Amino acid sequence: MWSNISTRRPSQVGHFLPWLCILLCCTSLRGQASPPCPDSCHCAWDTSTVLCSDAGLQEIPEGIPPDTVSLHLERNNIRSIPESAFVDLVHLRDLDLSHNRIDTLSSGALRHLGPELRLLDLSHNQLRQASREELGSTRAKTRLYHNPWHCDCTLQELMETLNLEAETVNGIVCESSVRALGESSRWEEHGWLGEHAGQPLVKLLHSGVNFCSLQRKTTDVAMLVTMFVWFFMVIVYVVYYVRQNQAEARRHLEYLKSLPSPRKTPTETDTLSTGF
Repeated sequence: MWSNISTRRPSQVGHFLPWLCILLCCTSLRGQASPPCPDSCHCAWDTSTVLCSDAGLQEIPEGIPPDTVSLHLERNNIRSIPESAFVDLVHLRDLDLSHNRIDTLSSGALRHLGPELRLLDLSHNQLRQASREELGSTRAKTRLYHNPWHCDCTLQELMETLNLEAETVNGIVCESSVRALGESSRWEEHGWLGEHAGQPLVKLLHSGVNFCSLQRKTTDVAMLVTMFVWFFMVIVYVVYYVRQNQAEARRHLEYLKSLPSPRKTPTETDTLSTGF
């Protein structure tokens, strides 16, 4: 009886061994299929979400999985966004960069975000300026409130192209603005930030303020002033040139008058008399 039992055990082990190998192979392949999660981040593979919130990050982490759908980078110390930060994240739908210290967007930094992007949150940062070249042609709902914006023509053109979130649009406030005509630059040296400082940009635009028109007028006046200065310099040069020539002509005439007149010799006088 013992011999029969001993002979059956190896067969049972051999029967389960292929299934055990298949299970180990599947587990190994599953582990290889999931890309590594960036340092200081947590990845939820079932929802394709990468959570890097409150991680003390100084820059955009490297190695973000390319199939990421939702990326949370809020409440860090990120200061700038390089151009290639999100170049591989073509499936991204939600990008949260709020509550950082971002003051610089590289040219085309967000241009690589795909058409699937639904939410772009850049609120609570240190952005003063931004342009269409930096944000690209995204149609995602965008949050830009609580930034120290400098209101000018470039920002106005950007506001007109973005899909701003209606609930937060009044939070886009001008901390400073372009100088109007006649405003002395020395006022800025004493902390003067512009006529529209502290006012919501959208309300200013709805009230008829046009920073692009103001900038064009300022540019036109500057060109007129420049042309007047050049014209005045040309007139001054011409007057100076004429006066110098007149002075030279007077000196030359006085020099000619100071020369002794030539005297005729007797031979020349006789010759002339004979000829007549």
